[in-house]
Amino acid sequence: MPVEPAEPSGTGATYAAAGVDIEAGDRAVQLMKEWVKKAQRPESVGTLGGFAGLFDASVLKRYDRPLLASATDGVGTKVAVAQRMDQHDSIGHDLVAMVVDDLVVCGAEPLFMTDYVCVGKVVPERVAQIVKGIAEGCVLAGCALVGGETAEHPGLLGPDEYDVAGAGTGVVEADAVLGADRIRKGDAVIAMASSGLHSNGYSLVRHVLFERAGWALEREVPEFGRTLGEELLEPTRIYSLDCLALARTTEVHAFSHITGGGLAGNLARVVPDELHAYVDRGTWTPGVVFDLVGRAGDVARDELESALNMGVGMVAVVPQESADTALHTLADRGVDAWIAGEITERPAGGDAVTLTGDYAR
Repeated sequence: MPVEPAEPSGTGATYAAAGVDIEAGDRAVQLMKEWVKKAQRPESVGTLGGFAGLFDASVLKRYDRPLLASATDGVGTKVAVAQRMDQHDSIGHDLVAMVVDDLVVCGAEPLFMTDYVCVGKVVPERVAQIVKGIAEGCVLAGCALVGGETAEHPGLLGPDEYDVAGAGTGVVEADAVLGADRIRKGDAVIAMASSGLHSNGYSLVRHVLFERAGWALEREVPEFGRTLGEELLEPTRIYSLDCLALARTTEVHAFSHITGGGLAGNLARVVPDELHAYVDRGTWTPGVVFDLVGRAGDVARDELESALNMGVGMVAVVPQESADTALHTLADRGVDAWIAGEITERPAGGDAVTLTGDYAR
């Protein structure tokens, strides 16, 4: 039967009683404005608070045939570490890295990003810290933060829980798109060092260090020279401007962003069917955190390599004659890089990528 409308009593249900605080959301917007202002490009149009972000597309006129590239991502369960540490700005930095470093793989220059922050309860200062990190990451990536959304989901998330996601758009000239079709036999595989775990494999890391080893985030770890929590929240390196500089200074055939799936899994995505990438583990030493996770959880090497980046955050595939120039360019930009392998013909029935040897000690 239909519900009869009740007479106003002053005790009826309200949005606030359901757990959504509109005023807190408005205050969060005010707190984040100063950070968003810093993450702009000349093409940015409009102000924070509109229904859609605006970007002046006339910048595309300088291209002969501009292709727009799009990517979206989050930071996985690394947010659980940030929540336990009550440290939230580095998560925004991670979000930008995960998006823009996917864009640059095809050679695209990141133009702008939007973000989505979903919280159990709006704490304006916390939301502003997340957006601060996103804005700072956009500055490092050379892109604009043109808009976003903060959503309050009481009942689905606890008061201190949240998740983040972002989407980015970039542009690349059609005849400059990088990828598998450019790779040739004899090309050099150049590895770029990661800053740590980046933002993948944290379900494994948390299982090993928190559940199996029983370590606390406040634990001082001599091998790190800081606490476990500080190590786990090390921001993901943003490579986009480094990769774009590399593409300007020398010939590049492909990039591969090393995320979930590890080095072999991601490099395989840009290796053509008839070719093969041999990567020599002996050309680098993974950071201490990778060895620690392996020992603490008795994790097999192939399991570690499928979940974690093992010290390599980005790979460039370049002609052998371009390798020295590429290494000098990256060194000048403060990126630790080295020749880790070579492109060869693929053996019959072979995989796209083989990791050979043992890691250097």
